[in-house]
Amino acid sequence: MTVSDTTLAPSLPALSAPVLPPRTTRLASIVTFCRRNPLVLVGAGVVLVWIIVSVAAPLVAPYGPLTQRIQDRLHAPSPAHLFGTDALGRDILSRVIFGGRISLPVGFLVVVVALGVGGCIGAVAGFGPGWLDGTLMRLTEIVMAFPIIILAMTIAAALGPGLDHAIIALVAVSWPRYARVTRALVMSVKENEYVLASRAMGGSETHVLTRVVLPNCLAPAVVMATLDLGNAILTFSGLSFLGLGSPPPAPEWGAMVAAGTQTFDQWWVSTFPGAAILTLVMAFNFIGDGVRDALDPRLRRSL
Repeated sequence: MTVSDTTLAPSLPALSAPVLPPRTTRLASIVTFCRRNPLVLVGAGVVLVWIIVSVAAPLVAPYGPLTQRIQDRLHAPSPAHLFGTDALGRDILSRVIFGGRISLPVGFLVVVVALGVGGCIGAVAGFGPGWLDGTLMRLTEIVMAFPIIILAMTIAAALGPGLDHAIIALVAVSWPRYARVTRALVMSVKENEYVLASRAMGGSETHVLTRVVLPNCLAPAVVMATLDLGNAILTFSGLSFLGLGSPPPAPEWGAMVAAGTQTFDQWWVSTFPGAAILTLVMAFNFIGDGVRDALDPRLRRSL
């Protein structure tokens, strides 16, 4: 009776790929994603710089934003005034730096409030009975029937110039988009098996909506909010350009661009505030595109 060699041969350990810790794998995925999407890093860097400069504006700005020196009015960029001066002799660089303390908080506040209001309305419409869905969506469509900037101008003009009124106007024209997106997401998620299982286990409608349905709708809403940050800042600057935002002499970028239209020969008066708006809006667009690629399973490639 012979025993085959394969029986006597010692069993060799199976070779397998090394298992990396979850944190290491996640970090490697993020690094790979950033390499494939360098514009995300550029946008994040620009936004971070603006946040730091705005917070440290009293330390960074060479002059006060409201300091007037009539004898230095409309001076071209020079070592004393890197961005030049305006018609009242105010340093444009200092006013651009302090302008970030207005535009950045307004952009974040408008997007957060609009997302909260629109998300709640859309969630109730998508999860509630048909008559409530129809009522809320008809209201949403009425608001969306008007061009955003025209409706925002009308609301801001009716309330009167002011920073708080401009924020109210921007929220009033921004929430419908979030309502429609949230409603569509809720309607697509609420019929999934895990939602039906949560109901079968005795979960209330409020529990199912807030704990089961809405968490699965966050990713597209976050992507949309990130992209809307730039739009909110741009629209707010448009209202200030028309005199419906921060009242003078506040150093607001849109108002500074409007002041520059009165002195076309002095190009620096409007160019540098406009460049500030451009860089910040483009940076948020870069970040929004990256967040979309990272959170959308149909588009992401490395996460």
